Amino acid sequence: MKYLNKLASVLFIATLGVMTMTSCEGGDLYNINAPDWLSEMGGNEGEDDEFISVTPNPTTLGSADNTTPWWTVFTDDIQAEAGKSYQIKFLNFGGSSNWNNFVLILRNEAKDFEYAVLRADNWGWGTGYTGEESDAHFVKKMESADRDWATWLKAMNLAKCTMNIYNYGDGTADVKIVMLGSDGNTYTQEYTGISVDKDNLYFAFTVDNSHIEFGDIDVEDSEPTALTLNGVPGEVVAGTEFSEFIANVSATVTFAEGVTKDVTAEELQFEVIPDFEEIGQKTLVAIYNKTYMGNNCSKPVIASKTFSIVKELSAYTQTVVVPTPLILGAEDNSTPFWGAHTENIKIAPKETKVATFTNYSSCANNWNNFCIVLCKADNSENAVVRADNYGWGDGYAACTPTMEEGRDWDVWRPAMNGAKVTTYVTNNGDGTADVKAVMVGNNNTTYTQEYKGINTIDPDNFYFRFTVDGCHLVFDNTVGAPDCSTAFWGAHSPNIQVIGHQVCTVNFTNYSSCANNWNNFVLVLCSADGAREYAVVRADNYGWGDGYAACTPVMETGRDWDAWRPAMNGAKVSAQIVNNGDGTADIKIVMHGTDGKEYTQDYIGINTIDPDNFYFNLTVDGSYLVFE
Repeated sequence: MKYLNKLASVLFIATLGVMTMTSCEGGDLYNINAPDWLSEMGGNEGEDDEFISVTPNPTTLGSADNTTPWWTVFTDDIQAEAGKSYQIKFLNFGGSSNWNNFVLILRNEAKDFEYAVLRADNWGWGTGYTGEESDAHFVKKMESADRDWATWLKAMNLAKCTMNIYNYGDGTADVKIVMLGSDGNTYTQEYTGISVDKDNLYFAFTVDNSHIEFGDIDVEDSEPTALTLNGVPGEVVAGTEFSEFIANVSATVTFAEGVTKDVTAEELQFEVIPDFEEIGQKTLVAIYNKTYMGNNCSKPVIASKTFSIVKELSAYTQTVVVPTPLILGAEDNSTPFWGAHTENIKIAPKETKVATFTNYSSCANNWNNFCIVLCKADNSENAVVRADNYGWGDGYAACTPTMEEGRDWDVWRPAMNGAKVTTYVTNNGDGTADVKAVMVGNNNTTYTQEYKGINTIDPDNFYFRFTVDGCHLVFDNTVGAPDCSTAFWGAHSPNIQVIGHQVCTVNFTNYSSCANNWNNFVLVLCSADGAREYAVVRADNYGWGDGYAACTPVMETGRDWDAWRPAMNGAKVSAQIVNNGDGTADIKIVMHGTDGKEYTQDYIGINTIDPDNFYFNLTVDGSYLVFE
């Protein structure tokens, strides 16, 4: 029997967690012959672990000179029985266009109903068994959203291909293809969730000015070496179904030779330690036991992530603020310690205030950088914390100062002269406060400094401010040129993190050239390093990106674009960025136009979000932003 997404209270697995949570090397515990809870896990292929290997007839399909026209020759149909998985290996001889390669047909026995026709180039069509037309009933995915098609097309001539077909027996089927190109690179193509009649599913191949040779081919498979979990919610409300909890969980598998592949929750097996029923902190353990080609691996890989089961989700909020004055301290860094301060900024219970600035330092000592003062309205101090893992005060004594590992102070000091800094000061609402600073040095190295659990806080009378010591701070409050001449993507605000189950609010004035609808602010949702761009959204009911494709854009009814464009020049904007903590995000925007009208723009249900690595920034396009 198979356990897909298995969940059980297995107390002895705690020992497993102590051993190794990032790899399964070094112990029989992780072999397929290991304890029942692990050895019974084999993936999502039906009742049998092994694929049924088939060789279609004829073994060569299409003319060797690639002149066989589209839809003129076919292999014999092969039945894909419910609950079984099939593997076909072949050598592909490609033609002059992306579609001039192998084509798979999923249809019924009578050949008069096509569930799907699937090509090698991330394209397919057909009417699913439940009646959806076109490709609406399945999901297409390839190894990279920016596949180099010219390189791929050339590599597909003499490509060694392994195709796996899964009939899950529940009315859906998947097709997963690994193509080892003639350039030595591996390309993948997946079509998942295809709607089929599970008891009347057959498959066959055709060609389009290409040809195929079926049979054993020499393709090197690759064992998994590491697993990284993505999209695990930080909190989950007690009583939530496990299937809902993992709905947006995925993982990145690293294979030998460094190749990686993203897999969905359906391809993983799970355990929760100690259980999924009681309130408290838990550990989600995930196991993946397939090779790159989808065969059983010799040693599964394992990863874990902590989360909490709670009575209700934390109601934390974030607000971006711009302290005044905008320049703190003398620009020659001569201002002594405590010689200049910003105004106090109040933080409500369960609120985080975020500020961004450039730090300039004399570099003489570690402490010649920004300081943050936590205090009451009358300036009586709870704690003072610095950039260099040090602080003081009654509240500081209880906190835990942490920084990134291996900081080289001799490198850090000069890197802080011109460092881009984002600070987060949190009132936990329980008499404690946290401070976090992310410092991107002028050497492009990111340094982090945290102070967690500062106590003696009055949650209803809690403020913070900045001071200096042989340094000066320039607070960021604009993006773009005041004459709105900055081109698209020409300037960005710093990245700001929004952790799971929090809402971040940013307020600014938007100035526009008014030439086009898109000449206004642009919001970018991304990972910390910017490598993953979840979505890009504009003020004018438009956006793009993998995560954007799933969202619902909504604006007020009856917007008059000709009136809206000039009204946006000087509009007061309040934008909320919501990390739902479940792999999705929402954006809610209110724009108070210079015409006295209120405009709204929402983007609800943006997905592909990693809730633990979720940031946003603002950019411009013939516009200029001033933050408040």
